[in-house]
Amino acid sequence: MKTIVICAGGPIEELADLQPFKSSEDILFIGADKGSMYLLNEGIIPNVAVGDFDSLSKEELTDLRKRVALVKVASVDKDETDTDLAIAHSLDFAPQKIVVTGVTGGRLDHFISVLNSVYRNQINNPQIQFIILNKWNEMRLLTPGTTKLMRNSELPFVSFFAFHDIVEHITLTGMKYNVDNETIKIGSSRFTSNEVLDEHGSISFASGICLLIRSSD
Repeated sequence: MKTIVICAGGPIEELADLQPFKSSEDILFIGADKGSMYLLNEGIIPNVAVGDFDSLSKEELTDLRKRVALVKVASVDKDETDTDLAIAHSLDFAPQKIVVTGVTGGRLDHFISVLNSVYRNQINNPQIQFIILNKWNEMRLLTPGTTKLMRNSELPFVSFFAFHDIVEHITLTGMKYNVDNETIKIGSSRFTSNEVLDEHGSISFASGICLLIRSSD
């Protein structure tokens, strides 16, 4: 499975652990602005670096150009965010999975922008699994159908929210709190902090977009 890992320039303290991704040849790395330097500092040379790089010093940008084969510099005056550009470029590689990290801390407007960008791209590219990841959480936007949920001791808590429109006819199996043919309304917090008890749980629903968040304690 070809996976793209996008590292953006959010606070370094909240970045997901990138080391497990280094072991696979099927994984490509894209740095978005300052996230490119984060990758280099982890001993990972990005396949591509994109952005306006306004958060880098001249010395850092010079170093980046020397070490990364493809550096795509965008204008500071642009409609897209640096992460938008990174996601758009990642689609050129025809991946099965796109993991985005470095986007959940710091400025909340940037995080909401990324969440909406992931939503838009997930709808337009249902064959790709988009994941937002930080040190403590994993976020996915689910479309109607059935999604299997593996039990994960590192991220034991599972929450579901209606992200776009009402999530209807939702069924949860293999969970601490199973439900059958329920509804998640916009603004509801009822489906917070569930847990997968069986080796494989599942969620299925008929309509709407469900935001899935898996969290550590």
